[in-house]
Amino acid sequence: MSGKAGAKLGAVIMRDNPKFTAARLGLLLLPLALMLGGCDTSVIDPAGDVARQQRDIILISTGLMLLIIVPVIILIILFAWHYRQGNRQATYDPDFDHSTTLELVIWSAPLLIIIALGALTWSSTHLLDPFRRLDRIAPGQPIDKAVTQPLRVQVVSLDWKWLFIYPDQGIASVNELVLPVNREVRFDITSSNMMNAFYAPTLAGMVYAMPGMRSMMHAVLNRPGDYKGYSANYSGAGFSRMTFALRGVDQAGFDRWVGEAKHSGKALGTPLYMELVKPSERVPVMHFAGIEGDLFDRIVDRCVEPGSTCMSQMMGHGPHGMPPAGEKPEGAIFKGEEMKATGPNRTSPSAPSPAEGADKRKTSFLLPPAPAAAGAARG
Repeated sequence: MSGKAGAKLGAVIMRDNPKFTAARLGLLLLPLALMLGGCDTSVIDPAGDVARQQRDIILISTGLMLLIIVPVIILIILFAWHYRQGNRQATYDPDFDHSTTLELVIWSAPLLIIIALGALTWSSTHLLDPFRRLDRIAPGQPIDKAVTQPLRVQVVSLDWKWLFIYPDQGIASVNELVLPVNREVRFDITSSNMMNAFYAPTLAGMVYAMPGMRSMMHAVLNRPGDYKGYSANYSGAGFSRMTFALRGVDQAGFDRWVGEAKHSGKALGTPLYMELVKPSERVPVMHFAGIEGDLFDRIVDRCVEPGSTCMSQMMGHGPHGMPPAGEKPEGAIFKGEEMKATGPNRTSPSAPSPAEGADKRKTSFLLPPAPAAAGAARG
């Protein structure tokens, strides 16, 4: 409720109720103010184009559903009033059982709304696929994908903090995500040891972070400002305080922030990362002047700790195993004999015995005994 609307409502109440004092009005509106004070408007008024399109889907879906809900509520009230016991003018027809016109109205309106919601869901699911590159920075500002490359940010969910790695800039930060406005950003998202969810309501939707897996999200921030990001999946004792600062700055401000991080003096390597992995809460913002080049890949591969075996090695990645990331694996049925392993779980059928013959496959126990053999057994 806006300030003008609240003042107008208060004036109307005071006019119609002379004994209603301003103090009483304040006490009446206090619970409403307290409830509204806890609202976060980032979902309704986001700073990113992707989140804005998601907001529009919520509003359109709500409007379509209200096309049914509001008339039904109004008709319930009208029917209850019209067919009340005291209304002698209402038609009483206990034998009524069918009306084709009424059936068409009752079923066609919800069907049309379901079709509209289905079409909206299908198109928006493909258009806002987080793995898909953006088509625009904002309405009327398309992206030339052949020329413009997105800013890469690698996101790691830790207990209970967020690690952001900027591989192209060679820096990293903890619990602070700084983005230049009006530039596409590609997030590669994973987790250290527990499933989590990366969620910045003003930026884009929620994407899960899972150990040993790499999720992806493309988004853009269109408005400078200070915002907040959350962990949207319960992950233990420090879950409620697992937040991060999201800052939108211009390109000059982003370059200045990168320069400050480069002069922080600390480099993020394996020893320091192993300290960060330990569970901790309320971790202050930290900057790192350098990063090990393959740190994020080893986090995804779950082999950061010295001496540990990478998942890709255990799964046989390479010429006889899974292909590189981004390529579709080839099914075993299409592989040659030289590509298939041998072992106790891969054995050849045993050869038939001479008594069974070459056309037998040890299935004689399924057949009834021959008549002669049966007679000999009875004798």
